[in-house]
Order: sequence, then C-alpha cells, then structure tokens
Amino acid sequence: MPLRPRLSTALRGLPCRHARSFGFSSSAGYAPSMDYIPMPYIEETSTAGRKTWDIFSKLLQERIVCLNGEINDYMSASIVAQLLWLESDTPEKPITMYINSPGGSVTSGMAIYDTMTYIKSPVSTVCVGGAASMAAILLAGGEAGKRCALPHSSIMIHQPLGGTRGQASDILIYANQLQRIREQSNHIMQHHLNKAKGHDKYSIEEINDMMERDKYLSVTEALELGVIDEILTKRTEKEVKEEVKGGEGGQTRAA
Repeated sequence: MPLRPRLSTALRGLPCRHARSFGFSSSAGYAPSMDYIPMPYIEETSTAGRKTWDIFSKLLQERIVCLNGEINDYMSASIVAQLLWLESDTPEKPITMYINSPGGSVTSGMAIYDTMTYIKSPVSTVCVGGAASMAAILLAGGEAGKRCALPHSSIMIHQPLGGTRGQASDILIYANQLQRIREQSNHIMQHHLNKAKGHDKYSIEEINDMMERDKYLSVTEALELGVIDEILTKRTEKEVKEEVKGGEGGQTRAA
C-alpha cells in the first residue's frame, strides 16, 4: 500500500482541532476534514496490470510533496513522514515541495523545517498561491538555488504572535518563550537570506526590523530580498522531457 493511503487512514479518525500556544497565524487552529475535499484518482495500466492511485500518492511517487493549508500537528506529521520515506527510498534524489499555506503552529512548522535540513535528499521549495508566516520560513528554508515561486504568488513574513492569561509570573514566562521563538525564527531567516545574497548582507537587526510587522512581498520583492532564488513562468522543454521519461512504462488517466 502506498504511504499516503496508510497515513490518511491513520489520521482520519483524529479530531481537527489542536492545541497551540505559539503560532504565526491568528486563526483558531482548525483543519478541514479530507472527507470534504474531492480526491482525484489516477488509473495506471501497464504490463503488470492496473493500479489506482490517489493523486497525492502518485505525486509522492514522483518525489513531490504538497503542503497545503494551515500548518498544524497533523499536517506536520504527514509532511515529515513523507520526507523521511522519500529519503529512505532514494537518499541522493531531490524532493520538490509545493507550498500554499497561510502559516500556523511554530512547533509544527519547525518540525518540518528541521526534517528538511536533516535529511540527505535536497528539498527544493515552490510557492504556488501564497506562503505566509511559518510557511514563508519553510519556503526560504529550501535547498539553496532551488527556492522558487510562481509569478502571481504572494509571500508574507512577520514575527510570531500569541496570547495568554494568568498570573504575572506565568505571563512573563510565556513572553520570554515567545521572544526566544522570535529570535530563533529571525536567525533562520538571516541564515537563508544571507546564503542567497551574501554572507554579511543582512544583520540580525535588519532582519528584526524586516519582520517587526506584517510584510507582504511580491515574487519580485521576495527575489530581491533573497527569500526565493527564481520566479517560474513556464516549464522548460528539458523539464517536460524528464517528466515524460519518468512516467514511461504505462498509460495513465484520471479516474
């Protein structure tokens, strides 16, 4: 059984709400049930017989990971599992992660980020639609030279946000933790932006100022800052030929 069906079966019975103390998103922390999302299936015919794949399993087979929607514990578990499986399958082959997300939980996002940097397989990132908050950090954290965005994507960076209540000592503990997360996030962004634009281009003070408030970027502005390395407009002939070659061996159609 492909990885994705096993994973979706395991997660299907879990509730969509999750607890979150620290985040980049002000949303309430809900994720839509997969039961409400139409799932296309691919029917593949070869000499070995006929196979039916859900679309995400087929993409995973081609080493493509889709990060769509709010980043929470359940999404993080799925993405991390896919990355680890792809590395164990072929460690030296690259992975492409398509991102369209408003952000979400910092801890969940950092689990994905750390896995991206931990595994041997290089992970290229592509923004389709939008990458905000924690999702923008994941976009910037892709393999150097392989961080891309489609022309009409939007990217937003800012500092983490959160709220709490209780005794003064508890609020102080929470504020200190939130500040630590902010510093951690800023250092990650500084590392990747300087890697793209030059080792000493951005000081940590400049990154702090850049992420002080919501900062919306067009793909051109993101390219200038170093959040991405390339704006994709059209697949090259070489990429199309490689994709066709990779899919040889059977006939595939939507089911």
